[in-house]
Amino acid sequence: MGRSAQFILWFNEISIKDVPLVGGKNASLGEMYRLLAKKGVRIPNGFAITAHAYQYLLEQGNLREKIRQALHGLHKSNMGQLAAAGRKVRELILAAEFPDDLRREIAAAYRKLSMGYRSAATDVAVRSSATAEDLPDASFAGQQETYLNVAGEHELLDSCRKCFASLFTNRAISYREDKGFDHFQVSLSIGVQKMVRADLASAGVMFSIDTETGFKNAVFITAIYGLGENIVQGAVNPDEYYVFKPTLGKYRPILSKTVGDKKIKMVYSDESKHPTKNVVVPPEDRERFVLADDEILLLARWAVLIERHYGKPMDMEWAKDGRTGQLFIVQARPETVMSRKPTNIIEAYRLSKKGEIIAAGKSVGSKIGSGKANIIKDAKDIGRFSKGEVLVTDMTDPDWEPIMKIASAIVTNRGGRTCHAAIISRELGIPCVVGTTDGTRKIPHGAPITVSCAQGEDGYVYRGLIPFTVLKTDVKSLRRPKTKIMMNMANPEQAFELSFIPNDGVGLAREEFIINEYIKIHPNALLHYSKIADPALREQIDAITRGYADKVQFFIDKLASGIAMIGAAFWPNPVIVRFSDFKTNEYANLIGGSLYEPKEENPMIGWRGASRYYSPGFQDAFALECRAIKKVREAMGLRNVVVMVPFCRTVDEGKRVLAEMRKNGLVRGKNGLEVYVMCEIPANVVLADEFSGLFDGFSIGSNDLTQLTLGLDRDSAIVSELFDERNDAVRKMVALVIHKAKKNKRKIGICGDAPSTFPEFAEFLVRCGIDSISLSPDAVIKTTIAVHALEQRLHH
Repeated sequence: MGRSAQFILWFNEISIKDVPLVGGKNASLGEMYRLLAKKGVRIPNGFAITAHAYQYLLEQGNLREKIRQALHGLHKSNMGQLAAAGRKVRELILAAEFPDDLRREIAAAYRKLSMGYRSAATDVAVRSSATAEDLPDASFAGQQETYLNVAGEHELLDSCRKCFASLFTNRAISYREDKGFDHFQVSLSIGVQKMVRADLASAGVMFSIDTETGFKNAVFITAIYGLGENIVQGAVNPDEYYVFKPTLGKYRPILSKTVGDKKIKMVYSDESKHPTKNVVVPPEDRERFVLADDEILLLARWAVLIERHYGKPMDMEWAKDGRTGQLFIVQARPETVMSRKPTNIIEAYRLSKKGEIIAAGKSVGSKIGSGKANIIKDAKDIGRFSKGEVLVTDMTDPDWEPIMKIASAIVTNRGGRTCHAAIISRELGIPCVVGTTDGTRKIPHGAPITVSCAQGEDGYVYRGLIPFTVLKTDVKSLRRPKTKIMMNMANPEQAFELSFIPNDGVGLAREEFIINEYIKIHPNALLHYSKIADPALREQIDAITRGYADKVQFFIDKLASGIAMIGAAFWPNPVIVRFSDFKTNEYANLIGGSLYEPKEENPMIGWRGASRYYSPGFQDAFALECRAIKKVREAMGLRNVVVMVPFCRTVDEGKRVLAEMRKNGLVRGKNGLEVYVMCEIPANVVLADEFSGLFDGFSIGSNDLTQLTLGLDRDSAIVSELFDERNDAVRKMVALVIHKAKKNKRKIGICGDAPSTFPEFAEFLVRCGIDSISLSPDAVIKTTIAVHALEQRLHH
């Protein structure tokens, strides 16, 4: 009997070429079981019931003709008619008797699998695998059913019948009609795989590419407690972890970890009718990370192996067995959306004005959409939805797909970035905000709203229709100038997205944004937490540092994570990270800050920058910044991170800061560490030769240099019209420091606003021979074009 006539094929007999026999999911499992298990990737054993078995069942029961009659004259736009036809076909299949020979073979294979796991009737997952599934142009994701914790021959055959019937759910019929597939050309194979006892541990989804931006150097992992179905359905907001692929061999590059709220988990139940049920997760478990760091790194290594094997970005499901503590991969398929996004067209969506935020969650994609809010609680009411409206609901599953494709945007209460709503809206290219928790309550039904995913990781729902612009640039034809064009970066959440803009690295990554947004607490309040007497303040700190017994480690980890996201996004190009440069009034605004900060008449020229780092009131806090940088460079292997000292008034002060850094394990020149200094005080220009002896490079901060050269407070409205970087005195300062840096073979760049704002200032810098210009992201492309044209003119 040829393979194509077999009813059963074991995983070790299947390869990726067998999609026509066993469908995409099973072919992929067989491929991995045969070839990747020996490389250490664990895959539970199992077998496929082939598409031939499905065709044989139809033939023996004379079902083909009956199905054809049931679907005759169907108009898929008629929802009622579609539902009636679908129900009739499913009933025909569910009532069908398995031919004896087919039933015997399935039972024998199941007994053999059970014996292999030392059990009389082992628990299995029964998954449908359509033969046209997971083709890049026909994503049937989640179109067919999965049955978990199936034990016993009778239960197995019952689940197989349900799987076969699921080929004719309303959504599957409508999908095939849409795509022009013949209903009988698509067959169904079934995967029967040993269950991993994730009900006693955890499960999740991972991608070998960032699903939001298409950034290829990161593995994105989501994790929940219990069986993995809840993550795919979006019933739970999961933990999210990012791991950097290029340094994964030698280092531990976990870029970021976010705790999800994981309110429920799916576990086994004792009822044979409903073999699984959802239970509530205790509050203390919700606040913990599902996976340990070693487990995150192991999964990421597997993702890289699987991606390398298939030669394309992959979407995988993993599960952890609570009895053995072992991790397994239970599914893998090609990632079909981001990996096919053209990278040469850069689209930037921007709101034209501010608006009132009525709900917020995680953003999916980076677009903006608007329309009338239509709140629908149940899939049976989807007939009430009209094209161009915004779908607002608790969560979606494949039953919602008919209306998702006509929505201008989607908002859900529940779900993370790998839930059904997120996956489908990514495929459709529409903005989606997931996990708002209360969107259906806060958003008024029928009101016009704007949904924005264009502001980084957080997505916002605004009241009213807010105008927005879309800027498209084809960067393929963009010529690179000799002058390096770098980017100023503050928000780590936007780093992956912005890394697609052609650039030479990051000329200024500011720690202040990370400290303000992610840490929020004054470092001294964490260092001296045990001495804080105010119970309200302690409570505030406890809420933010949830999950951290060691408050100091919280600061180091969060700062390191923010820096690492930027370092990874622009790797291997240099990323220049400036140590914190808050002024005393800004430090006082952090939680607990007023306990540690003096009141100054003029903070702009007071206790800031380098002068803080060696002073007894702050040197322990500066040590935490050093430890965060050390973690990024040495534990994660992101050696492209360069550090920069701001507001360094004297050469002696420069020496003291370098000594402080050395004390904390950051030694200039060791492991290639470069240390730059900001040039923002006239003293830095006048003594540039001496500063060159201490530092590897300079970055001109044109804002402070202008105010200190002209002796004016740029925050004072009375004198602010005199503030102008194009003033002759400022230009002479800039020209002089560029000349001195070149003479001393030191790198020199600029990271102020001037070249972004004034094209003629950028031209002046290029004529002076500056090495690099660092700009706000929206100015990078236009300045790249202008600088390249200028260089061409200068050289002719």
